[in-house]
Amino acid sequence: MGRKHIEEIVWIDTARVKYRIIILSIDTIYGESMNLRDWEYFVAVADHKHFGKAAEACHVTQPTLSAQLKKLEQYLGVALVERDNRNVWLTPVGQQMAVRARRMLAEADGLKQLARSQFNPLAGDIRLGAFPTLAPYFLPLVLPKVKKKLPDLRVFLVEEKTQMLLHQLQQGELDAVLVALPVTREQLDVIPVCKEEFLLAVPANHTLARRKEIDFEDLQGQNLMLLEEGHCLREQALSVCQMAGAGENTTFRASSLETLRQMVIGGLGVTLMPAMAIHASQDGIRYLSFRHPPLREIGLVFRHSDWRLPLWQKLAQVLRSG
Repeated sequence: MGRKHIEEIVWIDTARVKYRIIILSIDTIYGESMNLRDWEYFVAVADHKHFGKAAEACHVTQPTLSAQLKKLEQYLGVALVERDNRNVWLTPVGQQMAVRARRMLAEADGLKQLARSQFNPLAGDIRLGAFPTLAPYFLPLVLPKVKKKLPDLRVFLVEEKTQMLLHQLQQGELDAVLVALPVTREQLDVIPVCKEEFLLAVPANHTLARRKEIDFEDLQGQNLMLLEEGHCLREQALSVCQMAGAGENTTFRASSLETLRQMVIGGLGVTLMPAMAIHASQDGIRYLSFRHPPLREIGLVFRHSDWRLPLWQKLAQVLRSG
């Protein structure tokens, strides 16, 4: 067997038994070794497609990163990366390696977090994702409570569209995500957090503007402005349109809720707006409640294999209280 290089030793005291968790580098029967840091360099190059930016992200010099990546390729006997004067790209085997390397690094990080969690299961670092029509409205409300209730937890936030969030979660790049339910991907668990109703946003001079409540029937013949492809809110809004006999304004698709809001204020159409995104007092726009409001449900999603279930349960409880 090859040499075993100990990179980190963590002692845990649980039930009067001491466990020693040893995080080892990867060895081969030939006596050569490669460590996790080499794979971090490779993944950084895969992510940034640029050696200089990858080196900066890894806090090393570019020559150091290049040399270690070259050694990794020599060790494996395959080329992982190709580059010319302008571009960097992964070879076919490099693309496959990058997927597995991300998972391996996530598992290694999980081992460290597991060791530390024995002292406090509600402590540590987490990478939490949320989609753009939720993050700017929900997170500022709940994160102060998370900080108060879970003072030893550090939360690093990522805002992305739902499909990308779920992809990054499955790849180990994120620890948990807040997305609209249902989620049907395999190997993911869900804890429901909250339900949110939709309101109809209309210009202040619209024929419906004086109404306090509306029915789905009031949308018949209306063409709603919607978000562009890729936003889960778009799919939810289309479902409401289908139920109400309304259509889509195909002359315009927005990239954000704020763009939709300004278009309504400008008198260019009507749209659906989630309740958390409502501004109580704003000129030029009215928000109308539905008698039987359409809802979206938000859930906290994490990998089924994740060992931090008590943390996700507590986090969901805190988010729910917000």
